[in-house]
Amino acid sequence: MLKLVVTACVATLLGALPARAQDRTITLFIAASMKNAIDDISAIYTQRTGIKVTPSYAASPALARQIEQGAPADLFASADLDWMDYVDKKNLLKPGTRTNLLGNRLVLIAPKDSPIGNQTIGPGFDLARLAGNGRITTADVRSVPVGKYARTSLEKLGSWAAAEGKFAMAENVRAALVLVARGEAALGIVYETDAKVEPNVKIIGHFPANSHPEIVYPVALTKDAKPEATAYLNLLRSATGQVMFEKYGFTYLVKAGP
Repeated sequence: MLKLVVTACVATLLGALPARAQDRTITLFIAASMKNAIDDISAIYTQRTGIKVTPSYAASPALARQIEQGAPADLFASADLDWMDYVDKKNLLKPGTRTNLLGNRLVLIAPKDSPIGNQTIGPGFDLARLAGNGRITTADVRSVPVGKYARTSLEKLGSWAAAEGKFAMAENVRAALVLVARGEAALGIVYETDAKVEPNVKIIGHFPANSHPEIVYPVALTKDAKPEATAYLNLLRSATGQVMFEKYGFTYLVKAGP
């Protein structure tokens, strides 16, 4: 009888171990353009805490809708305010944790070996002529932040109507970056930080900041975030986080802590 009780207790303890191990993991839903910096910051977090970080990188609308549908994310970072507002209005964020973390710039890119040189982008910019017979890519202009910024800018500059038919929409900004890097698109509109981490593209122009809404990346914990996620958010808002983000070209918008 005693042997049976001991065996049952051991089995119970062993059965609990995977659950406890799983509790030592936090899940991040992160705008795709933040990947390189977040990978570096997550490595620092795990080294300091022993807690594993599982990031999911995708377009902001895809992540927001997954959170709405009950996906178990602990932290959400969007590439625009609209999709963070969307999640916030569903009461799916932890009150008091939302922060406008980063800024970025919108750029025009071409394959590294393209004969197209530097461009001055302003009113009347003829993007369609510049592309010639090639395709232009960005993320979906209807919903993905970088695509929305791109379309707004081109409309304000008077360039959208002629160029619209040449666009090939990608799932997210990193997918658009890959199309240009492979030479499958002649031009692309991405964030400056994306272009800087891809050696097979070159920046040929910057879109005027006043031609589109300010590019802001908000971050927040989700309503049911694990307690361990608070330390991760604090790391993003710390001096260490600032160094990592600025290393990749982001503008840091918060006053960093220690």
